Amino acid sequence: MPALIVGNWKMNGLGEAVAEIAEMAGSGPDPRRAALWIAPPFTLIDRAVIVAAGTVKIGGQDCHHKNSGAHTGCVAAAMLADLGAGFVIVGHSERRRDNGETDADVRAKAMAGQAAGLEVILCIGETREQRDAGQTDAVLSAQLAGSLPDDGEGLIIAYEPVWAIGTGLVPTLDDVAAAHAHIRRELVARLGPAGHGVRILYGGSVTPANAADLLGVADVGGVLVGGASLTAASLLAIAAAA
Repeated sequence: MPALIVGNWKMNGLGEAVAEIAEMAGSGPDPRRAALWIAPPFTLIDRAVIVAAGTVKIGGQDCHHKNSGAHTGCVAAAMLADLGAGFVIVGHSERRRDNGETDADVRAKAMAGQAAGLEVILCIGETREQRDAGQTDAVLSAQLAGSLPDDGEGLIIAYEPVWAIGTGLVPTLDDVAAAHAHIRRELVARLGPAGHGVRILYGGSVTPANAADLLGVADVGGVLVGGASLTAASLLAIAAAA
């Protein structure tokens, strides 16, 4: 199975930025070794789908849990699919922190994404204080218990330690391996045999310099990349590590 390299552009990128996606599509990795996915801001999804030409999968950074209604400023999963998006990210720690999203909110959004035919990347992760207190496993278990949909179809988990996102700090490889092994056990306990097939990504200060080591860890099926995904040169260097 090829490694999954997902770029989350967050609130970055104007129209000219789609040229980076065009370059990724034209100079991408061997699809047998790595697949490239990009989640640009909502404003660029339609243009990104065009320049990606089916080579780079385009997705959304969030969705609402309802298909339509009086929800000003929100975007439904069905709207993402209508634009040509193929996946959606839910439960990112920045959404949980800045928008007060609960595990129940994340679960509802994940189910909405599945219902719209999107693959769903569901993010979980502990804070620095929780890790220092030895609570990492308990936090991950609680987030999975509250956030996981009942069906694992099209589901991907992204383990993103909150303290590693955008800080340049990265857990040790042993810590990454331990967290992914714990997540795998929880997935199997919740979803049964299907839990073995759910891909688990690592996210948090992934760079071209550390990607090879992270991708070599057991049960790391890919990476979720933030700032280092904004240029084709950087993201393609990470994909080359696969």
